[in-house]
Amino acid sequence: MTGPGVLTIILNYKTAEMTLDSVRAALREMAGIAGEIIVVDNDSRDGSFEALTAAVATEGWTGRVRVLAAGHNGGYGAGNNVGIRAGFANGERPDYVYILNSDAFPDPGAIRVLVDYLERHPAVGFAGSYIHGPDGEPHMTAFRFPTLLGELEGATRMGPVSRLLADHVVPLPVPEETRPVDWLAGASVMARRTMLDKIGLFDEQFFLYYEETDLCRRANRAGWPTIYVRESSVTHIGSVSTGAKGWKRVPGYWLDSRLHYFTKNHGPAYAAGATLVSVLGGLLWRGRRFLQGEPNTDPPYLQRDLVTHCLRAPFRRAKPAPRPAQAAIAAPDTP
Repeated sequence: MTGPGVLTIILNYKTAEMTLDSVRAALREMAGIAGEIIVVDNDSRDGSFEALTAAVATEGWTGRVRVLAAGHNGGYGAGNNVGIRAGFANGERPDYVYILNSDAFPDPGAIRVLVDYLERHPAVGFAGSYIHGPDGEPHMTAFRFPTLLGELEGATRMGPVSRLLADHVVPLPVPEETRPVDWLAGASVMARRTMLDKIGLFDEQFFLYYEETDLCRRANRAGWPTIYVRESSVTHIGSVSTGAKGWKRVPGYWLDSRLHYFTKNHGPAYAAGATLVSVLGGLLWRGRRFLQGEPNTDPPYLQRDLVTHCLRAPFRRAKPAPRPAQAAIAAPDTP
């Protein structure tokens, strides 16, 4: 096979059978494309690593698919970084890195379309797919960068406020054509390797959520745009590993990631302001909901948890320093 090399990374956490289905779909769509697939088991400890490794042998995927053990569960970004740093088995470096969720399945032509787009547009850093559910329902995966006004709009959820702040609404309507966006959810995103060499990999301080936002923001600041490529289509189930659809309360790692994103990109005062407007907007929404008899769709104690987490942040013990986000893609044996 000739042409640009693609390194596909699929992160597994306790979903071995679904991950294998994702591998099969990716292999089908990588036919004729130079490259490899790396499955990173994110310390599942449920037999996933052994099952995935055995499947590579029994399915005859050796040489095309590798399974790596992350060693510990450092989160979404850290797990993907393990695969990216590993590179190709022969020590060569890929032209593109394709991040595919374990519950995502590329439709016919999906991967080739992303490769061709990046080949035709050398100034683009990220190219991501149109994502839809198994029922064909479009998934909202294109976004603006979060801001104070975006936080206010998202928490308030009132028509007049949303119309006034229309240019700050974080979720974008599902695009009907290929277009630039601020950032994309990471279910199916291809990155230019030379860009990653310059801006770094995922910031491992994020355990889960906001890591794609941060990476796309760093790319944007460095002059590498993110493009939603409508012609690339991927089927996605969603929330299988995280359980987000069944949250009874917002987990601490989401609060940590949110605060880290705002603090890192805008400073602590801005982060505190983002929490303040989100809480105020949430209280306004609760008042309107009460008057109109609408159901509560927020996790319990959301506003309380936002305030408590923000106030406690200066007193929390600093986490161990993550592996530098500036590390470039390395040869397979590089730790």
